[in-house]
Amino acid sequence: MTERVLRWADCLNVRDLGGHPTEDGGETRFAAVVRADSIASLTDEGWRQALDYGVRTVIDLRMQAERDADPPREVPIESLHLPAFGDWDESMDAEIEAVASTQNDTPSRTAAVYLEFLERFRPNFARAVSAVANAPDGAVIVHCAGGKDRTGLVAALLLRLAGVGIDAIAEDYSLSEIHLAPRLEKWLAETADEDERERLREFSRTPAPSMQRVLAELERRYGSVDAYLEAGGASPEDVKRARTRLRG
Repeated sequence: MTERVLRWADCLNVRDLGGHPTEDGGETRFAAVVRADSIASLTDEGWRQALDYGVRTVIDLRMQAERDADPPREVPIESLHLPAFGDWDESMDAEIEAVASTQNDTPSRTAAVYLEFLERFRPNFARAVSAVANAPDGAVIVHCAGGKDRTGLVAALLLRLAGVGIDAIAEDYSLSEIHLAPRLEKWLAETADEDERERLREFSRTPAPSMQRVLAELERRYGSVDAYLEAGGASPEDVKRARTRLRG
C-alpha cells in the first residue's frame, strides 16, 4: 500500500495528496502532487528520494526574503517561485493581527486569517493552482516554510477541486501540527518568555475545524472552489487540468 506520509531526509512535513477518497467514489492519484515544508532542508539523500519518487517540478510559495535566508538548492528540475503572499510588508502584520483579534479561539482565529489570505491574495493562489495544472509530467512539490499555512491552503484547494470531502481535507491539514512538533520543540527551547512560547504554540496548531470553516465559507461566497480560482484569474482549462492531474 502506498503511504501518503513521505519521509525524505531532512524535511518534516511531506505528504502525497494521493489516496484521498472522493465524494463520487473515486480516489486521488499518488505521485501527482506532494505538499512539503521547505525543501531547502532536504539533504542529498532527501533529494535522491524526491527524484526517485518522480518529482520534476517545484513550486515555492515563500517570499523572497525567506528564499534569501534559506536558498533553494540547484537541482535538475523545473522550479517556480510563486510567493503566495506577494510582496509582504510590515504593515500587513498589524492588519492580519486585527483580523485574528476579532475571534475568541484558535480554530476561529486561524479560519479568519486564512480567509483573509485567500481574499487578499486570490490571484496568487489561483496562479499556484494553475502552475500545478500546467506542470510537465511527473510529481509536483508545493512547499513554503512549514508546509502548513500557504501550502495547506493550496493543497486544500487542489483536493477540493478533485472532489475530496471537506472533512477529509481538514483531517489531512491537521496532520501538519503533529509532523512539525520537532520544530516547535526547538523554538520553545530557544526562548524562556512564556508569552512568546504561547504565541509559538498557537502558531503551530492546525485544528481541523479551521479548514472545515474556511472551505465551507469559501464555497458559500463563491459557490465552488472552481469559481473562486476563476475569479482569481485561473482559466476554466487550468481548473480542469488541475482536477485531472489529481484524478487521472
